[in-house]
Amino acid sequence: MSFGVSMLKPAANNPAIRPQLTDALIASVHTKRAQALALLQSAAAEFPAITFANSYGAEDMVLTDLISKENLPIEIFSLDTGRLPAETYTLMGEVEQTYVIKPLVFFPKHEAVESYVRTQGINAFYESIDLRKACCHMRKVEPLQRALANKQAWITGMRAEQAATRASLPVREFDAGNKLEKFNPLSDWTEKEVWAYIRLFEVPYNALHEQFYPSIGCAPCTRAVAMGEDIRAGRWWWENPDSKECGLHVKK
Repeated sequence: MSFGVSMLKPAANNPAIRPQLTDALIASVHTKRAQALALLQSAAAEFPAITFANSYGAEDMVLTDLISKENLPIEIFSLDTGRLPAETYTLMGEVEQTYVIKPLVFFPKHEAVESYVRTQGINAFYESIDLRKACCHMRKVEPLQRALANKQAWITGMRAEQAATRASLPVREFDAGNKLEKFNPLSDWTEKEVWAYIRLFEVPYNALHEQFYPSIGCAPCTRAVAMGEDIRAGRWWWENPDSKECGLHVKK
């Protein structure tokens, strides 16, 4: 079976990423920014060996901006799966220039990728959920495990309203899978608040958001969404929405 990256071919200039900046929305963003900053400061003080996983989505850019501008003692890293969209690599360069930082980058082990492709095929992840999860594991989960080695806590940009699998997302939890504390400072943020922050603080963002990509992962597993579709409908769109996660945030 063959799937295109996008079957919708949307026009650019997505209005959803330009919310009307009402007084109420602006006030809400400033309040939640202060709350997120307080949480990050507290987390960094409690756990000196703390790191932030930046996937270069809109939410992660909010946290990158906050951590960088406030000079918080929090490491920033990203996972380069080897199959990211060109727009994501462009944003990586913008982040380095805008914030004068160089996030750590973790790659999959080349032996695992070579073995998978040779035995299963270059796009085997479309063929079954097991093969897709195996691809996610070698390209994301295993590199994440190396990124979190010797860490006490980590930070994500996840929000509760993003997916059914994240509906009860707390701002702080124990990550049993990785055996360390996990912080989700934007858990109760709305999509409008995220984009209002980006507009108010002039934060760089992935150009694919302009083309109706609210959630961006690997290029072959991400498509644009249509009006009214769920925010993560474009991720592994051939799978059941109640279970489609890559394995980075699955509870054990």
